[in-house]
Amino acid sequence: MRDVAKLREDYTQGELNRTDLPENPLELFKIWIEAAIADEIPEPNAMVLATIDAAGHPNARVVLLKGYSQSGFVFYTNYTSQKGAELTRNSRAALVFNWLAHERQVRVRGNVKKLSRPESEAYFQSRPRSSQLGAWVSPQSEIIANRDVLDTRLHALEAEYEDARTIAAPPHWGGYQVGIEEIEFWQGRQSRLHDRFRYLKQHSSWQIDRLAP
Repeated sequence: MRDVAKLREDYTQGELNRTDLPENPLELFKIWIEAAIADEIPEPNAMVLATIDAAGHPNARVVLLKGYSQSGFVFYTNYTSQKGAELTRNSRAALVFNWLAHERQVRVRGNVKKLSRPESEAYFQSRPRSSQLGAWVSPQSEIIANRDVLDTRLHALEAEYEDARTIAAPPHWGGYQVGIEEIEFWQGRQSRLHDRFRYLKQHSSWQIDRLAP
């Protein structure tokens, strides 16, 4: 077995200076994620979502970004899942984007709210039919006896909707938007002296600070 403590990478691809930063952080986020997409980094819209459970313990998992704007970052899920239940109790959450190929990371913190039902329905109709059925099949985060539970339910739904032109979104499924109260951009540098800049929301403007790595 390799000794993970001895794994080393020195980051040399780029740098981030205060003069590089736009006053609006979404402009820089757009540049970075579009660069990740253009360079075909696997799952460039993957982001870690961290929530807090009823006991105050953190939980984290990877979800997929499905839209972003000045209002926040959007993802879709089952409202009755673990993450959905935790967001019902505590609407504060954090996100992390990590594009290792570009030696870049973005961290976000903010308040989370559900999207409107029409917005969730509209996105659901854009999904592949198999994904639509999957949203109905899975009792997300619940204990199930085995894989057959899912396969049997999927086959039944495939037969039920065989002649249907559309499939409605489950009432327990929809979108969330993570608001942007704080967003940090991290660019790897040599000797672990990385560049970090944090934007803090200040009413209608942003306070920008350089953070020590």
